[in-house]
Amino acid sequence: MDQKAKNRYKWTALSNTTLGIFMAALDGSIVIISLPAIFRGINLDPLLPGNISFLLWTLLGYLVCISVLVVSLGRLGDIFGRVKMYNLGFLIFTLASIALSLTPGQGESAALYLILMRIFQGVGGALLMANSTAILVDAFPTEQRGLALGINTIAGLAGQFIGLILGGILADWNWRLIFWINVPIGIFGTAWAYLKLHEVNEKRNIKIDWWGNVTFALGLILILVGITYGIQPYGNHLMGWTSPKVLSEIIGGILLLVLFAFIEKKIKAPMLNLELFKIKAFAAGNIANLLSSIGRGGLQFMLIIWLQGIWLPLHNYSFESTPLWAGIYMLPLTLGFLLVGPLSGYLSDKYGARYFATGGMIIGAISFALLMTLPANFVYLNFALLLLLNGIGVGLFSSPNTTGTMNSVPASDRGQASGMRATTMNVGQVLSIGIFFSLMIAGLASSLPKSMSEALIKEGVSQTVAIQIASAPPVSSLFAAFLGYNPMSKLIPTDTLAALPEENRNEIIGSSFFPDLISEPFMHGLKIVFTFSLILFLVGAVASWMRGDKYVHGETK
Repeated sequence: MDQKAKNRYKWTALSNTTLGIFMAALDGSIVIISLPAIFRGINLDPLLPGNISFLLWTLLGYLVCISVLVVSLGRLGDIFGRVKMYNLGFLIFTLASIALSLTPGQGESAALYLILMRIFQGVGGALLMANSTAILVDAFPTEQRGLALGINTIAGLAGQFIGLILGGILADWNWRLIFWINVPIGIFGTAWAYLKLHEVNEKRNIKIDWWGNVTFALGLILILVGITYGIQPYGNHLMGWTSPKVLSEIIGGILLLVLFAFIEKKIKAPMLNLELFKIKAFAAGNIANLLSSIGRGGLQFMLIIWLQGIWLPLHNYSFESTPLWAGIYMLPLTLGFLLVGPLSGYLSDKYGARYFATGGMIIGAISFALLMTLPANFVYLNFALLLLLNGIGVGLFSSPNTTGTMNSVPASDRGQASGMRATTMNVGQVLSIGIFFSLMIAGLASSLPKSMSEALIKEGVSQTVAIQIASAPPVSSLFAAFLGYNPMSKLIPTDTLAALPEENRNEIIGSSFFPDLISEPFMHGLKIVFTFSLILFLVGAVASWMRGDKYVHGETK
């Protein structure tokens, strides 16, 4: 291929992979915001105790699947061809989107179908994420990789937040549209990829590490499933972390990952070359990526609950309209990513990742510290500026960190390196959701039951019923607010509400009763959560600094 053809091809590769990553990321968040419409459409109440699992797996199944598969599929890209695996991912993702938009039936059967198809869609998303970064590194010269990966990374981050708005708009018309929207994009992107993308790096004729793949996948599955059930109530406990099932899943998963590491050290052609972690820039980049992902992965959920459960109702938005408006009011976060991501990637090509990634983590930590100073009913301009600052910090970190990590490995290992980077990001998000919800539930449980029972008794609810309602696990209130329901109308039995005088009934299900109740305990829990994120970001800043100066594998200084 002559130089002119190489120049044309690299921009084709960037355009197509950016489209693929944007679509995969958008799909994760568009479902989050559309969950109420989806469950109304299949006639299933996700907040009934027996249905919470359907809710969580519809929400997390896609992320869990991607987390488990990206390293394995990145390695397969090294063996069989990264473009071939990437193209297959586009095709699978598109077929799964068609299947989801045609979801048959009602109730539990429809929910199970949705979960299975979301997992199938996750296979496509994993193929896209595992190989797109490696394709770009293959196509672009060293001095332009930061810009290319910056655009690609920010497309993924932007997709997450644009999905919140797009989901809110489309779900109001028809919940199936949130899946149909992927179909024309997927058909176009798949055809374009098969026609225009081609292999740049040589394939490797090596055997597949079956034992490594199996132990890694099963180990991660068990841990992530354990986390998913750990935030659900267990018996008389607010959460399931003491459940024998959850403990056995997490411990079993950890043991399998230890076995995986042992296998990878002994086998000639491992799925994940652990020797890569001896490269300082690679190890530091992945540690920083994991800490960043845990620190900010649950941020989106906490901000949504803050807006939908407290701020928007206090500003006269109906609970039903809050999902769409929450997405709109969170736009400054996306703007911060978009403003800084490509620029920081471009500059890191010249100066290396160290200063930008470290600075981004420090700015992110500062934004968490400042968010803790806001009251529950904040002035929006202050909130927006802090979201913008957080977005700038993450944008400043993400692109240089990706470039520095991918530049540090040999060309033959870029597929598995890309998969490892995606794994730390997605596993971090699932871990973050489990940790954030656990910390928040613990914070709410210390004071919410007492204040809720007292407020209900004051409005005429009998003491017995008020205590029973107030003793419900706080996760029920959080999920209700997250889904755009008025938590009081979901927690209080219909006959109890009907028996109250109209004035009291209207007060309880009004826009200010629940926000007033939850504001103080929620802010207490939020400070715990944001303190945790602040600490992780500062540790991540140290890890970013430890990567050293600019390093490109194979280049001499």
